[in-house]
Amino acid sequence: MASYGGTTGVAESTTTDFRCVQCGFPVKTLYIQYSPGNIRLVKCGNCKAVADGYIECEIMILILDLILHKPKAYRHVFYNMFNKETVNFESLLWKSAMAYCILDIYKMWVLSTNEKEYLIPASFTSLLLEFGKMLTGVMFGNLVFLCILFCGTRKLLSSATGFYGCKQILFIVIISSYFKMFLLAMMVWGFPSSVIVIIDIFVLSSNTVALKVITNSAMMRCLAVCALAHGMKFFASQNKVFALQSSVFPSIGVGNNRINLPCSRSEGVFALDGL
Repeated sequence: MASYGGTTGVAESTTTDFRCVQCGFPVKTLYIQYSPGNIRLVKCGNCKAVADGYIECEIMILILDLILHKPKAYRHVFYNMFNKETVNFESLLWKSAMAYCILDIYKMWVLSTNEKEYLIPASFTSLLLEFGKMLTGVMFGNLVFLCILFCGTRKLLSSATGFYGCKQILFIVIISSYFKMFLLAMMVWGFPSSVIVIIDIFVLSSNTVALKVITNSAMMRCLAVCALAHGMKFFASQNKVFALQSSVFPSIGVGNNRINLPCSRSEGVFALDGL
């Protein structure tokens, strides 16, 4: 649950972990609480605007502003929404990373299933093998993605807020990839697989805005880094899956037909193309 930073009475806190959502300038506190239910929002010392107006807004307002890619909404989520003293950051990070990987596995499964190829697990063992193959591809692709994004943030972008470590970059990527949750709708409604391309475009644009917010760099440079990272992630994950598939399942071909045969009938997955 979100926990915002404020002070009780008229005394101000000495921490500067919070940021103004308008200009990104560090602020000591977001509000002053005089009594339960009686608070006053603090103004930024740089732009003289309210440091964070989202404190008094409904969560739907924040979600809409995130969808509209407003930088102030991203600053609120990254800097002001989670209080490190009351929220277990490590637990939140790894749970979010697990959900992120599960959605990537589902996306890869949808993309690998089309009208011309059907994967029919012959046993529970073959199902686990198929899941392990996709999990390996997803983990390898995300590792390449994070390495490129990490190096790009460190080498190419002029960060005005200091160097961000691996955990911070991972957290920023996961939070700004909230559009992946729309993949859950594909489990309920019969959307075509082309919708995944639209979702990926929104994720790319959201990652770009998030990178711009935390680095204060030019939008085109952030877009170049994110586009390169996403492109390498796609090719790395696909090549890894194809390599595992070719090493586990030998294939034979007759004309334009291809039949992937397992090592044993009881542990196999049959894939028929062009039939």
